[in-house]
Amino acid sequence: MGEDKPSLRWGVEQKLQFIEFRLFWEGHVNRSDLIDKFGVSVNQASGDLNRYIALAPDNMVYDKSGKTYVRASSFKPLFLNPDATQYLSQLRSVAEGIVAEGDAWIGDLPAFDATPAPARGIDPVVLRSVIIAIRRHEAMEVCYQSMTAPDAEWRWIAPHALAFDGFRWHARSFCEKSNDYRDFVISRIVETRQSRPAGIISAADNAWHEIVKLEIGPHPELSANQRRVIELDYGMHDGRMKIPVRRALLYYALKRLGLDTDPAARPPQDQQIVLLSNEEVVSSKNWQNSFSNDGKSETLQTGATRQQVERQS
Repeated sequence: MGEDKPSLRWGVEQKLQFIEFRLFWEGHVNRSDLIDKFGVSVNQASGDLNRYIALAPDNMVYDKSGKTYVRASSFKPLFLNPDATQYLSQLRSVAEGIVAEGDAWIGDLPAFDATPAPARGIDPVVLRSVIIAIRRHEAMEVCYQSMTAPDAEWRWIAPHALAFDGFRWHARSFCEKSNDYRDFVISRIVETRQSRPAGIISAADNAWHEIVKLEIGPHPELSANQRRVIELDYGMHDGRMKIPVRRALLYYALKRLGLDTDPAARPPQDQQIVLLSNEEVVSSKNWQNSFSNDGKSETLQTGATRQQVERQS
């Protein structure tokens, strides 16, 4: 993105970013694109295109035969930092039905699909109550169904953050029953009842605020070419990459990366990456107390080291 980016109103800059998005990813843009996306008039769409030309004159030219503006060979982004992750996240959102095709910035959607992700039955009223409690620094009484108890029970929690483990949303909360911080799966909060000022502050949740660096690298038993492609796949430098993660989310991060089991238990072509910083992870101050999910006890293996982790309710 250019260093001389002008200061503009948010609405104006959004349209200029959209023009640049279409130019970069699809190679062309016209008035109808702006009209369809932003609901502006023909004159306004023309004005937005002319404004873009005035600010970035070398980025697009008018193709008379196609009656559209096309990306120039001298194109250099001024308002947008092209990001492959952003583009692919839009595709994923459309595939999962989160965003309608007409709401995506992508005009000509390529053929695509995604593996199905089971929808979690989160009650929007419950979620709203959790969010309000977080904003107001309140404790709330919830009826929670734990997997370690046959029936749901009422308890007081003081949520201070939301956390996503790759599959489920949790409310990171102080639990008055257990007198410590735990993760509560939001879809398992059956209902809420009353609220009051929280008697604990979020700053006391050390596991949430402490950052642990996961250092990963290609599996050493892969061939040199295989290791090289894994380095490219994960954006590694010198055969390693550091991933910052909250200690409270460490269990979930290791599990999602396939690093929660002994690397020797799977073929290197399946494991692909290994944890290089076992000592830092295992010795992270009281890290085992941060993993939580319904009171089950599981064994976490990082290399040859095993730690008994209590997954709290």
